Amino acid sequence: MKDINVLVINCGSSSLKFQLINASSEEVIAKGLCERIGIEGSQMTWTPAGGEKYEVKMPMEDHRTAVRLVLDTLTDPERGVVKSLDQIGAVGHRIVHGGENFASSTLITDEVLRAIEACNDLAPLHNPANLIGINACRELMGDTPMAAVFDTAFHQTMPAEAYLYGIPYHYYEDYKVRRYGFHGTSHSYVSRRAAQMLGRAYEDLKIIVCHLGNGASVSAVKNGKCVDTSMGLTPLEGLIMGTRSGDVDPAIIEFLCNKEEKPVQDILNVLNKESGVLGLSGGFSSDFRDLEKAYRAGDEAAIRAMETFAYRVVKYIGAYTAAMNGVDVICFTAGIGENNPFIRSMIASYLGYLGIAIDEAANEKRGEEIAISTPESKTKVLVVPTNEELAIARETAALV
Repeated sequence: MKDINVLVINCGSSSLKFQLINASSEEVIAKGLCERIGIEGSQMTWTPAGGEKYEVKMPMEDHRTAVRLVLDTLTDPERGVVKSLDQIGAVGHRIVHGGENFASSTLITDEVLRAIEACNDLAPLHNPANLIGINACRELMGDTPMAAVFDTAFHQTMPAEAYLYGIPYHYYEDYKVRRYGFHGTSHSYVSRRAAQMLGRAYEDLKIIVCHLGNGASVSAVKNGKCVDTSMGLTPLEGLIMGTRSGDVDPAIIEFLCNKEEKPVQDILNVLNKESGVLGLSGGFSSDFRDLEKAYRAGDEAAIRAMETFAYRVVKYIGAYTAAMNGVDVICFTAGIGENNPFIRSMIASYLGYLGIAIDEAANEKRGEEIAISTPESKTKVLVVPTNEELAIARETAALV
């Protein structure tokens, strides 16, 4: 890998996460987060490698201001980690939706920007913010090479039978209504890392990755290619999540609109922000730490939420095992997958038919790269901490 420093930028609607990574050593030189951009009380927290966390409170009226603050902080004479912007060799931008235009990462040009903008309707909360971050960096960093790394790209290898919906085909032809999938950089990184952990060729394995966090998705990776994933046209489809409903009968939307006398947008807001384990627990919490504590105390709402969540994950694991005609390894990753032994155990309890036995001592570990199945298990179960920023840095360095 080239010996350059890559700045990884991940812009949300009101946030900006960043890491500065040396592409050769893969060392994180600094990382941080700008929050509440465009909102009162905006602030930035950042941590240089081996140093203390710093907090900066200042107004950030837009993403350009946030990018300027990040660059000024990285090059600050006293607390900075590089002497000048010349020491940042490339910028990698996370882009949520690339539609069908992008099956891999790409260097950013004016034409690429127009293609990303054309996907705004598919990701109205994320793509516009991603574009603002790109334009701010281009304005402030001159000719520094920049790459777009797409959440959807890894899933572009899905066959038509996996990505098409059972609706009139012209909606796909006219508007590209199909399943795209998300969390692609995480699914790619974790599945590849799993093969390395097992000492097996990536192209010879059938892998199921369970990315379980506040947003959650499952992917089926066969012979090095994604063949199915649980999220769809938007991140609302698939698993029950923190506040998202996951799969529902689409007729529910009209039914609730009529019963509640609300417009479609209001019900979609409920499905995105008031559902999932938050809704199932009666509004108690979307945080699995709270839910686990309440579950152990016998709270019926928490039990209902966690068991329904686990069951939906199990159904997808079973479906993807069938789709690939078998599975060699199942991976848990992301906030819940990496740090919640209780949920992992709940899910694994259904999987005896795959010849899985869990090593309970290993499963109690949190945030570690570890095998949690016993050596005798026919199907291996791994915990693989995801590293989307490193994946973006690798893709960017390879392009430049």
